[in-house]
Amino acid sequence: MDTKIIAMYLPQFHCIPENDEFWGKGFTDWVSVKKATPVYKGQVQPRVPLNNNYYDLSEKANVAWQAKLAKEYGVDGFGIYHYWFNNEKNILTKPAEIIRDNKDIDITYFFAWDNGNWKRSWSNVQGNDWSPLEENTEKRGPEVLIPYILGKEKDWENHFNYLLSHFKDERYIKIDNKPVFIIYNYNEDLIPMCKYWNELAIANGFAGVEIIFRYEKAYNIPKEFNQYYYQPLTAAWRNRISVRKIFYKLMTKMNLKFIEKYDYDNVWKYIIRKAKKNKEKNIYHGGFVMYDDTPRRGEKGKIIIGASPLKFKKYLKQLVDICQEQDKHFLFLTAWNEWGEGAYLEPDTTYGYSYLEAIRSIVIEEK
Repeated sequence: MDTKIIAMYLPQFHCIPENDEFWGKGFTDWVSVKKATPVYKGQVQPRVPLNNNYYDLSEKANVAWQAKLAKEYGVDGFGIYHYWFNNEKNILTKPAEIIRDNKDIDITYFFAWDNGNWKRSWSNVQGNDWSPLEENTEKRGPEVLIPYILGKEKDWENHFNYLLSHFKDERYIKIDNKPVFIIYNYNEDLIPMCKYWNELAIANGFAGVEIIFRYEKAYNIPKEFNQYYYQPLTAAWRNRISVRKIFYKLMTKMNLKFIEKYDYDNVWKYIIRKAKKNKEKNIYHGGFVMYDDTPRRGEKGKIIIGASPLKFKKYLKQLVDICQEQDKHFLFLTAWNEWGEGAYLEPDTTYGYSYLEAIRSIVIEEK
């Protein structure tokens, strides 16, 4: 089996009323990216896209450019983050709908549902009359900006019917006629919805829905829904060595300033070790490009230091080989365009196309 490289895709780069309300008129993630400043000596901030390409993803030409670039460099598809909070709030939908409605955009895709509350901690940018990092919660207003409500059967049907127009698209990724759908946060309340979605999918000509849960620990999930996506970064942080863990806890407790830094090689080696161990067919592996979320979270951010295109190529090649040996359908990569978290494949002024070239060279070698 040829493992498909799927780059996770952030649809945040276009204006929506909710962002205008919460963070200020005209806010997109580019605002955080442009305003970023170094929080330690030698840190590269702000990150600048090549040719100052601060694109707007409400425009077809920009989505088409991303799709063309991804295909040219060996990325097989996008895992587009899906922000359905409740029946009243399904936001940041434009890029996926542009792909769906324009058959000439040549890219495969599926949704990854970030099923949780939208909280104030998401951005480091001052908006309206408060700052997301301001300690005084009375000034800041409520922590939860948009509540996540799973709802009941009628709500699940409403959600499914929105997804159906994407599922029916031939470019929407399927396994054995089952549309692929990642769910980030597992709890047992989701299982009745998943079963109901299977029924609805079958009624609409599919074999069901291929639900993949984000993997961080073993869950007692019914057998038909025990597909996992192993998300490497979170797991690497949570499993860091005890000395560092104690140090960070102490610093936090004492309210002292510090930057959480992790070594690029160590994180990747951890990912490779876990991938070799997790041979089960129902567990997918994930890698990453770079990581630095200080544009969003300032001094409370996390940074993985020591990244380079050469290292990325070396480790990604190892992970691709493992996935091929284990007969995995996908390898999930963080990320295509997470500029606010310093996790992106798109060309910038520091590395140009080097990270994309690393992928293309691996894909060519595999062939």
